[in-house]
Amino acid sequence: MGVETFRRYTNLAAAIHILRTKSITLLNPATWDDRNDAYYMAEYKRLKNAAAVLALCFTESDEKYHHWRIFSHGSDGVCIEFDKPLLLRTWTGDPTIKKDAVTYELIKDMRARPVIDPERLPFLKRHPYKDEREFRVIYVGMDAASETKSYPIALPCIKRITLSPWLSRSLSNSVKDTLKSIPDCSAIRIYKSTLVDNEAWKGFTARAEV
Repeated sequence: MGVETFRRYTNLAAAIHILRTKSITLLNPATWDDRNDAYYMAEYKRLKNAAAVLALCFTESDEKYHHWRIFSHGSDGVCIEFDKPLLLRTWTGDPTIKKDAVTYELIKDMRARPVIDPERLPFLKRHPYKDEREFRVIYVGMDAASETKSYPIALPCIKRITLSPWLSRSLSNSVKDTLKSIPDCSAIRIYKSTLVDNEAWKGFTARAEV
């Protein structure tokens, strides 16, 4: 996958919401699993004296087992692939939005820095997470507290939707048909991931010699 694609690992309910409302929603990072990450976001909010700091995270990585397992585990997991330049146009010229790739740092390197630019705090993460290749969109609201903020998007920015590798084959066609039945969504490419059960990969055993 090139750098022109974002992947957003989420669940089926969120995917349906995106397709039905033709919008994408930034959320409160306070409940993030990585408490270091949530703390940096909270500190950034404090330093900015902001009423709200909300975030939306993507990966610029190819499909990885890690992403499915951590962010979209279970049969209702979904990966939505976006056209990166087209999606980013959603926030062009919006002064409340900050966008950048995450930088992954070692603790020893952070110790060596006498000063850290506070504007980098939302985009810093510990080095063990570097394989995530994360990109973030951050909303900084100065006037009113909020837990979510939605933005309309153009459906053509959705390149494809991949359903969970743990979704039963007998159910995948019904899920595809349901998503495609949402108004204006019939042309969206929808597939089931074969990451954990790929017939072509299994077929290579026929070439093994005893």
